[in-house]
Parts: sequence; C-alpha cells; structure tokens
Amino acid sequence: MPMPAFEEYEPAGDCVCTGCAQRRRALARARAIPLRDGGHPAARGARRALVLATAAGVVLGGGGSAALAAAGPVPGPEPVSLDTPGPHDVPGSPQGGRSPLHGRPAPAKPPGAPGAPSAVKRIDRTSIINRAKLWLDAKVPYSMSTYWSDGYRQDCSGFVSMAWNLGTNEWTGSLDKFATKITKEELLPGDMLLFHNPADPTNGSHVVLFGGWVDETRTHYVAYEQTRPNTRKGATPYGYWSNATKYLPYRFNGVTSGITEQDPSSTDPKPAVPTVFPGATQFGPGANNEHVAQLARMLIDRGGRRFYPKGASTAWSDADRLATQAFQSAQGWTGTDADGIPGAHTWQLLVEHKGNDIRPTVDAAPGPAGMPAYPGLSAFRPGSSHPFITALGRQLVKKGFGKNYTNGPGPLWSEADRRSVEAFQRAQGWRGAAADGYPGPETWRRLFA
Repeated sequence: MPMPAFEEYEPAGDCVCTGCAQRRRALARARAIPLRDGGHPAARGARRALVLATAAGVVLGGGGSAALAAAGPVPGPEPVSLDTPGPHDVPGSPQGGRSPLHGRPAPAKPPGAPGAPSAVKRIDRTSIINRAKLWLDAKVPYSMSTYWSDGYRQDCSGFVSMAWNLGTNEWTGSLDKFATKITKEELLPGDMLLFHNPADPTNGSHVVLFGGWVDETRTHYVAYEQTRPNTRKGATPYGYWSNATKYLPYRFNGVTSGITEQDPSSTDPKPAVPTVFPGATQFGPGANNEHVAQLARMLIDRGGRRFYPKGASTAWSDADRLATQAFQSAQGWTGTDADGIPGAHTWQLLVEHKGNDIRPTVDAAPGPAGMPAYPGLSAFRPGSSHPFITALGRQLVKKGFGKNYTNGPGPLWSEADRRSVEAFQRAQGWRGAAADGYPGPETWRRLFA
C-alpha cells in the first residue's frame, strides 16, 4: 500500500473562497492559533509543522496527542482574537488584526489589553499627516495579510498605527485605547474617525485619518485612508460613505501641536478684516499679502467657493480676479466697474455683508471649441445637484466609462459618478490623489476634448 503524500496547506488570510474560510476557522478553533498570513515567520513555520505533524499522526494511527507532543511548543503564538476571519468573511472588508511590527518580537503586553501602557510616543499633527503621505505617495496596496517595508500591516488600522507611530499594528477594536473621544467640532488634522463593529468586526469596521474640513459647511472632510486598491486621500462625507452615523471622532493621546493643511473653515480665529479699504495697490498680479486672503474669505462667504477649491491664499491669482468679477457682476455692474479688482465700494459691500451674493452657475456655458466651461471642484461633491453633473455623466458614458451607472446619469452627485471619473482618470495613467474620482480642470478638459 503506497504511503499517502501530504502537502502543506495554509489558507490565505484574504482569500474568500469557501475552502479557505472553513480551513481558517477549523485551524483557529482546534489549536487556538490565529492563521493569518501575517505574523512572525517563526510562528508561521511552527503552524506549518503542527498541521503536518497532526495529519501524519492521524493517518499512521499514532493519534493527534502524540503528534502534538512531538511537534513541541509553538513559539510566541498570539491569542485568538475577534479579528480572526470567520463565518462572515467579507471581500474587501477593511478589518485587520493586532500584531507586532512585521519581523519584530511581540510586545510584552498586547496594546489595547486591560492595563495597556499609558505612555505613548509624542508626535505633532504635521508629522502624522506627513507619515500618512508617505504611503499615499508610495501608493501602498491594500492588504490584510501583507506588510509594508516599515513593518506595518497594509490595512486601515495598520495605516493609522503607522501614521501615529504606535510601534505596533493595532486593529479597530484597540485603536480607541490610544485615543480620547472628542466631538465633531473639535476635529483637527491627525485625529481619526473610527467605526468598530463589535458584533461582527470583519463586517464594516473601518478607520480613517481626518485631514481637515473641505469647506465651511463641515459636511465633508479630507480623509486619508488605507482602502482598496491603495492608500487614498479625498473629500469624504461626514462621517463616511456608509454607516456614517457610526463613525466616532477620536484624538490620539500622544499628539502635541502643529496643525497642517488647515482649511479656511478652521476654528482658529481669523484676522480681523479692516473696515477701511486698504487700497487697490494691495490687489492684482504680483500682490501677496493678508488683504488678498481676507478678500478671498469674504468672497467665499458670499457664494464664491467654486473659485477656491484649495481655499484662500495670500498670493493673488486668477481665482481672486474671477471671484471678485463675479461678485461685481452680481451687483449689476459692467465694464470697468466689474474688472475683477476690488475697489472701495466692493470692499465695503463685502465687509458689511451687503449687496447681492455671487450667483450660482446654472448652465454649462461653452468654453473653447464648444467645451463646457469647468465649473470648479465644489460643483462635484456628495449632496450636490447641478446640471454640470449631468453633463459630466453623459460624457463619461459617451467615452465608455458608464458601467457604474445603474440608472441615469442625473444632476445629483453620486458614488457612481465618482467611480466613473476615477476609472477615466486611471485610464489617463494617473494614480493616487490624481485619480480620486473628483474632476479637476485637466480631467474636465480631457473628458470633453
């Protein structure tokens, strides 16, 4: 009788087929050893030996206990935790587990456990965002089972662990132990928005880094997150695309100071606007002073947000000229009275909040060669409804990027629009933040070319 041949079989941590899912559950329950692909190499080798020895003992009649004894102690196994893949495995779920940095020994006491160390490494907000940008620039692929060169797991909680420089790979069930719950009004860049689903951690649990508010309405924020296909930065509805009400804001206990990428809608007090007109020489090409930024903030408050996708700046630009001209035209002025350079009357109306607001753009006026004029980034935000969105969607369908539309396209901005724009941007060879699904001037130009 030929001797049976045995093959090593360890299921992939992110494989969703029925066989791998059952195998992971069986091994985890029988031996109390988590079988994710990640973890220390020595532990993985011991698990392989354990599987082979057990199988051989059963077939040869020696019994499982003898085989287990022969296999010897398993070095450094982690305790079974709720993040071990189970019956509710969800493809693309951003849920990961707790582990040391890849290739390094586990800490003496698992972070997040009762009595976890209260001392954490100090880090300022600028450093947190800069660390997040390292993965964004490298376009780190999403994975629950692989690790980046810095030792952090390439999933959502590993990303936040890396940005906060925790020194361990935490998961959504332990990150709150390193932070303090805050309110929406207190959010600053470097804080996190966390949704942990304790009933089924692998289903929906997710965490993102807060990068600042998109505008003064505080309905959308810049999110840094690790998600499929790779690290992303983009405008996101508060608290998130799905399960929005379950995302809670937290502040890292080790954060010190330093605010980066602060939005014009920051809670920091703004400089007082002088009621006396500072003079026309403070504005126009080449001007760079606080009066220009004050003008921009007042124009944004009066309906000019679409001219300032990046917020106010002290350096004069075409955005200031166009926004000023739009405000002047809204007063019914023409010719030299609406030249885009603020005069004493323009300044007075803005300071005293009088006169007419900038009119919203209604029709897609034709641009060069019949191309619709780009309406500005603010026209393409979740919750926005605009004829430009319909025009955009129709052009995407015409160009062959309409597979995400189950109906429409229509004037209400949706995730189908964003995914279709992202597909078009990727077809241009763009990646990372350049392919976030929100059309900028170059995306618009190419789409309608």
